[in-house]
Amino acid sequence: MLRFNISNSDEASQLSKVAGYMFLDVWESRDDWVDIRMAKDTLPHVLKALPTSLRDAHTPLMLEKELAQAIYDTYPTPRKANPPMPEQHSQRNKFTPKLSSPASAGLENNVFFQDYQPFSVIRPWMRLLSSLFTSHVRLISVGTTFEGRDIPALRVGVHPTNDNEPSQPRKTILITAGLHAREWISTSTINYIAYSLISSYGKSAEVTRMLEAFDFVFVPTINPDGYVYTWETDRLWRKNRQSTPLRYCHGLDLDRNFGYEWDGDKRPENPCSESYGGQSAFEATEARSFADWARNETENNNVEFIGLLDLHSYSQQILYPYAFSCDATPPSLENLEELAAGLSKAIRVNSGHVFQTRQACEGNVAFFETGGGSALDWFYHELKIKFAYQIKLRDRGTYGFLLPREHIVPSGREMLEAVMYLGKHLLNEFEALDDRTQGPRVVKGMPEVPKGTQAFVEL
Repeated sequence: MLRFNISNSDEASQLSKVAGYMFLDVWESRDDWVDIRMAKDTLPHVLKALPTSLRDAHTPLMLEKELAQAIYDTYPTPRKANPPMPEQHSQRNKFTPKLSSPASAGLENNVFFQDYQPFSVIRPWMRLLSSLFTSHVRLISVGTTFEGRDIPALRVGVHPTNDNEPSQPRKTILITAGLHAREWISTSTINYIAYSLISSYGKSAEVTRMLEAFDFVFVPTINPDGYVYTWETDRLWRKNRQSTPLRYCHGLDLDRNFGYEWDGDKRPENPCSESYGGQSAFEATEARSFADWARNETENNNVEFIGLLDLHSYSQQILYPYAFSCDATPPSLENLEELAAGLSKAIRVNSGHVFQTRQACEGNVAFFETGGGSALDWFYHELKIKFAYQIKLRDRGTYGFLLPREHIVPSGREMLEAVMYLGKHLLNEFEALDDRTQGPRVVKGMPEVPKGTQAFVEL
């Protein structure tokens, strides 16, 4: 893993061309650096093809053995059988719901969040939550993958029970992750946020108020096929697992295949490229089915999407539309900038980590030639989501996509603060705009959170 320091657009363009025709694995880029993974014996050929100014402008982030160890360390730690222990210590290898508020440290010792979890564990975990918290959680499907898997999601919210009130579109906040399969921290972070809100309903006044006002839809991975592949075959796989015109090169980059400003015809790429966006918009099964689900929600199911947080890794950035070009100005630019600054402050106050805010075209195209076909732009422009963001989580390059498991809880905690800030901002926004809103909706007969629940999923 090497970091190339770039000082101007010409250097970025030349490095981009070399990375393209040599099929290098570009991990991340910013205005002044690009992180690239390559085979050790490839480096001399790369340097030879680069301009003189770049030949000495690189530093190693991880050597071969360090990279291999970092990959190994992201998989769950084998848990040895222990002798019988007292009851309070005997559940170490089980997931136990802890009914705690988001502000507490109740999830720090929850075994589910001590490791990254495979899809075969995440889906039963989601099913368990929907069966335990029936008053405000439903397990739904938001699409189907190329290999035929459901794309599971949790819809979290409490609907009014007063049938005399006119039915208004249910305001919904969409939180997604895993467009790129190897970004495991995004999936774990969404699970942390979802469980924190679910288990705090009826205990935290702020959370209860938000879940009565809004629905949250949590999609831990939009790319289950790719995610499974990272667990079973290649930890650093990025794309989905769809067939391409080249029989030996699989996968499309889902975040370059959505229909708004898709420009794959203008930038023909080899299907072996990590950023291959397909031959047509919505060619990727997951992008098409997820977009169809979202359209159906707004057109037929009385849903109004009001917020989007699309979680990625890494580089600690909060990006807002547009991604496809910096020449296009989003209609609500000032509002996007203001809320982005608030999200960044909420994270910084919680953890001390700085998340830079910027337009996505600046964050995504410092190195790549285009950001066309992004999910961020499609949801913002086509579904008219006023507050839409792509958030790149920890870190700034020390580990990149191989963030150690010790960061799962801290990353979840700081993003939970951002979600709480978003929820409060939207509550204020809609209460100010709607004269009929006289505070939070009162849900009659709100059930208490179940106490003393003992339900487990073996890991």
